[in-house]
Amino acid sequence: MEKPLVGVVMGSDSDFPVMRECIEVLRDFNVGFEVSVISAHRTPEEALEYAKTAEERGIKVLIAGAGKAAHLPGVMAAMTVLPVIGVPIKSSTMDGLDSLLSIVQMPGGIPVATVAINGAKNAGLLAVQILSVTEAKLKEKLKQYRIKMKQEVRNKDKKIKKEVGLE
Repeated sequence: MEKPLVGVVMGSDSDFPVMRECIEVLRDFNVGFEVSVISAHRTPEEALEYAKTAEERGIKVLIAGAGKAAHLPGVMAAMTVLPVIGVPIKSSTMDGLDSLLSIVQMPGGIPVATVAINGAKNAGLLAVQILSVTEAKLKEKLKQYRIKMKQEVRNKDKKIKKEVGLE
């Protein structure tokens, strides 16, 4: 694995089943990452320190998953100029809408890119896209990934047409 370029943080270990998807994407693209459980509410000092020191550790992009009040992505964004991608985690009370709204309603000047509820896979892909701006090998891998997706859809189309007797 390459040196960590992406910091993946989550507010609780209960977020890990969702956040695992972005880790898998980063592994598939051979992008180095680090992972931490840091709570914006229960360990605020650690959250602030993590964000403040991310750049000096070589991190280029932060992915922060959080549920319910979902303040972790915003706290990360407030403490660094690195791109922050927020992953709203589906909660037991409002199906993740609470998390989504907490992340997307950042005040002007402190942006957080936000993916769908439980959209950790896209968070990983967005991090790879951000890194590919300066990494030609990653850009090529992304192009190949998209070609593979197109072929998978075409294969599914053929399979369905054959199944219903149109081919």
